[in-house]
Amino acid sequence: QGQLVESGGGLVQPGGSLRLSCVASGRTFSRDIMGWFRQGPGKEREFVAAISRIGGSTTYADSVKARFTISRDNAKNTVYLQMNSLKREDTAVYYCTARTGPGLRNGVRDYDAWGQGTKVTVSS
Repeated sequence: QGQLVESGGGLVQPGGSLRLSCVASGRTFSRDIMGWFRQGPGKEREFVAAISRIGGSTTYADSVKARFTISRDNAKNTVYLQMNSLKREDTAVYYCTARTGPGLRNGVRDYDAWGQGTKVTVSS
């Protein structure tokens, strides 16, 4: 399965920005569809965004559209999540995930590798 390691989380004020990174190892990164999920306090894990193998296609949850941007650098085995205009309800642990099957999917069970997560807290 390899390893996915997230970084970039932290405390940010409402309206602020953060960029999360996820470095993959032990996998053929360019063959993976990559995604981000999050799990807020007392909530189920939910889909945030996904990106195709070469980055030509992306999909987002409605709650983050126009505020978050997913991107990838296959030369660095890294996927990013740029988060702008952050809201308190974006507070969560954010997980990087990888999928070897086809298609941009938004279900937890569609992904076969997960990172440990990075915590994002949006608060004044």
